[in-house]
Amino acid sequence: MAVLERNFNLSQRMTQELGKAIVCGVYPRDESLPSEAELCEHFGVSRTAVREAVKMLSAKGLISSRPRQGIRIQPEQEWNIFDSDLLRWSLEGNPSLRVLREFLQLRIAIEPEAASLAARYASDERIQAIGDSLERMKQSENKPEEALKNDIAFHVSILFASQNRFYIRLRDFIQAALNVSIRHTNVIKANHEAVIEDHAKVYNAIKSRNPERARTAMLLLIDEALTFIEQELEAAGEL
Repeated sequence: MAVLERNFNLSQRMTQELGKAIVCGVYPRDESLPSEAELCEHFGVSRTAVREAVKMLSAKGLISSRPRQGIRIQPEQEWNIFDSDLLRWSLEGNPSLRVLREFLQLRIAIEPEAASLAARYASDERIQAIGDSLERMKQSENKPEEALKNDIAFHVSILFASQNRFYIRLRDFIQAALNVSIRHTNVIKANHEAVIEDHAKVYNAIKSRNPERARTAMLLLIDEALTFIEQELEAAGEL
């Protein structure tokens, strides 16, 4: 029995465990989930906790629960894939190269324009935040987790610097996508100085208030990562 840790809100903890299991394919997509009673037994929680978790997962588009039909997994096109929990679950579940490619394809449609907007509209304080993230990246060589954290901060700082509320709201998506894609592509590149140089080009273009150069620098940065993924897909015969 997978008894959940008691120092968490049980319904929230169960939402996390069950949601991740669904996204990672633990349960067959064309079958009903276990009954409420079975979920209570499996997770060691009350029916109230199960029902709350079902409500939370239904709100994310993952499942539906109806009388006499039980709890069923919804088709993937119904999932709210921009939900930060769904993003994290899909990425924690050893995402395929195809999923990474999809993330990068969307990033390439978002971040270059965000960099361009940052060059036009960012306050000096927002530009300083980008520079501070870059400086921390420089100092985190041979510290992979710290380098990843600072790399993510760099990109999220640019979203905030864009002064565009819609781009800023995409921060959870960008953070989740970067958390896995950077781990993968930076290992391939394996050159800390080159990574810093590529990011510095973006920062310097924003700092000098050059929108076109900022857009191009960010486009090239993400396109290189996308190229790495596509080369791996081609080598695996999956392109």
